Amino acid sequence: MDMTRFTRRDVLRSGAALAMAPAVASISAAGQTELPAQWPVIGVSTLGFGEYTNRQLAQEFAAESVRTIQLFLSQSDSQYWVYSGRSDVSAITPDRAREIANEYRSVGIDIHSIGVYTNLIHPDPAERAANLDYFEAMMHIGAEMNVHTFITEAGHHGTADHVPYHFQTDTWKHMVETGRELAKRAEACNATVLVEPSFLSFFASAKRTRVFLEEVGSPRMRALLDPANILELNDLEEMFAQLAPWIDCIHAKDRKLHVDYGVPAGQGDIDYKRFVALAAKHAPNAPLILEYVGPKDYRQAREILLNAIQSFRET
Repeated sequence: MDMTRFTRRDVLRSGAALAMAPAVASISAAGQTELPAQWPVIGVSTLGFGEYTNRQLAQEFAAESVRTIQLFLSQSDSQYWVYSGRSDVSAITPDRAREIANEYRSVGIDIHSIGVYTNLIHPDPAERAANLDYFEAMMHIGAEMNVHTFITEAGHHGTADHVPYHFQTDTWKHMVETGRELAKRAEACNATVLVEPSFLSFFASAKRTRVFLEEVGSPRMRALLDPANILELNDLEEMFAQLAPWIDCIHAKDRKLHVDYGVPAGQGDIDYKRFVALAAKHAPNAPLILEYVGPKDYRQAREILLNAIQSFRET
């Protein structure tokens, strides 16, 4: 395909590349980056669509040519997701797990990953152990769905002083131990865990996340980069350079500087053309997942991303 004449329709079709075959961006003889044929894979997080059943959401996305999702068990007929905690997922039998997955796959939608986001740094060892068991249960549910990638942050201390707690020596030690245990369980489940940095959390910067991944030292523990989450502490070039070898997924949202919450793509301070160029250079196999979007704004956010991709291709 002529990369310089890549249309929005081509981009949407590329999002249907369900199996992201291993490939690495290379440099052509002319010095230009050569991207995998399926780049970019564009997806949507299901977290902002809680009023939909899984079937309704699958039908809506299929009609809008969304071909990849990051699944949160947060739809009206599968309300199990809890941020920085855990829920009782015993009702998700193997048959129910496969049924949920089939709602999407039957209309041509790939499930790239499942959002877990439990609390892995809880100060109570018993709570940390219970949350590890919950994470493992989610990996077993994912296996029934034929999904093997799982997303999490480190979690939170749960008190008013939780941010300083993230940087205490014992917290680092416990999180590395927990990360290694989680990696072992992921190995047993044929799964991969992606940790997501955020500037008010344990993974406060790209460098801190990189050092953690180096200390855990497992191919089962990798990274989801959300540039909006660490824009306060890292510029785009730095965060991609620090985490490039570990990035398996990228969240495409936005944020205003000096504001502690994210917004849909195009509503903050991220230079999306630059963002796309760095994603293409450093993580060409990582899908770009629209986050912090819902029924009213996911189309607009996708258009912002598509415009940035088109502009990048024309340079």
